[in-house]
Amino acid sequence: MNALIKSATIVDSKSDFHNETVDILIEKGRISKISKDLDNPNNYQEIALDNLHVSQGWFDSSVSFGEPGYEERETIANGLKTAGHSGFTAVGLNANSRPVIDSYADIAFVKSKAANNAVSLYPIGALTQLSEGEDLAELYDMSNAGAVAFYDYQYPISNPNLMKIALQYASNFDGLICSFPQESRISGLGVVNEHINSTKLGLKGNPALAEELQIARDLFILEYTEGKLHIPTLSTAKSVELIRAAKAKNLNVTCSVAIHNLSFTDDVLHDFDTHYKVLPPLRTQKDCEALIEGLKDGTIDMVTTDHNPIDIEHKKIEFDFALNGTIGLESAFGALQNIFTTKKTIALLTQGKARFGVKTASINEGELADITLFNPDKSYNFSQADISSRSKNSMFLGSALKGVAYGVIANDKMVLK
Repeated sequence: MNALIKSATIVDSKSDFHNETVDILIEKGRISKISKDLDNPNNYQEIALDNLHVSQGWFDSSVSFGEPGYEERETIANGLKTAGHSGFTAVGLNANSRPVIDSYADIAFVKSKAANNAVSLYPIGALTQLSEGEDLAELYDMSNAGAVAFYDYQYPISNPNLMKIALQYASNFDGLICSFPQESRISGLGVVNEHINSTKLGLKGNPALAEELQIARDLFILEYTEGKLHIPTLSTAKSVELIRAAKAKNLNVTCSVAIHNLSFTDDVLHDFDTHYKVLPPLRTQKDCEALIEGLKDGTIDMVTTDHNPIDIEHKKIEFDFALNGTIGLESAFGALQNIFTTKKTIALLTQGKARFGVKTASINEGELADITLFNPDKSYNFSQADISSRSKNSMFLGSALKGVAYGVIANDKMVLK
């Protein structure tokens, strides 16, 4: 792929041209020249967009696309297209499908479905067979097939010995174990945060204690095994404190937070709108503030959209019975920029790569082009017209956002809106 990007401001601290507005010449998928006012003698496609900025390609460590089994919610092909339109050049695909992705063949299948795409798909294999929490899945085989981590998506591992064995076994091949932070015997049938609003609304509560107990348990096991652990989607202030203390002890742990848990509290639940039904649930303002502070001081390593398309039949029903989940790829950049500076937003969208073994490339001459194109200043109200996903279950509908992605250039391909 050949292209000439005109008048783009580079946001990449590892680039020799950081904060400069330049032209970028890409030939055969590689950056061949960066300078001001480059000529285009070979008549390559020129990309000139309003207030154009570029950065290293963004990465999301937790997305679900449905396929195989839930193609009515989302397919891999359209999911990757949506990710590209939203500025992501790489995504970690959860084993949130039927059949569950828990074998070498399953990993090979999803990789084949994603082949020859601008957006790279990094499969996350199930930690246990069928994600049932009973027996470990084929972790080593899946690693050889290309799995970058192992996670029973939103299913907690109740057996502490199983978690111990998983961390010990995966250490033999530097495998990354992910553990969903919820003690199910405490959370019970809770569907929202256990607090004042759950009582007012008459909805069963899922207390912060359920998350914090599970995290505390896993950190004790991690310290014992000296393994490698990632805890996805923190949602409480105490959880941040637990991770901060673990990192002070130099435990090999990372964590993420879902962008919607930074943006909304359980105060939005008064209309019983199932768009806001997610797991972990939306918490309090105090929790939001602690999560944001955790990102600022580096306690929390990365953000995720936790993108989870749900079909209307399973979303537009009584709150107790609706499935958890919101899509989030399309709104991610604009939502983060409501909270952080552009520089910090870009850092949050790129710094999770190393943990999941995702390739990185700075915006410098000679590097492969792995670039996100965006306008950080456009303000707009997020609507269904902004959604590329098959499912439309976004809790950001109607929200005022700041910043839009134009698309990506990666893997010798280009995806633009």
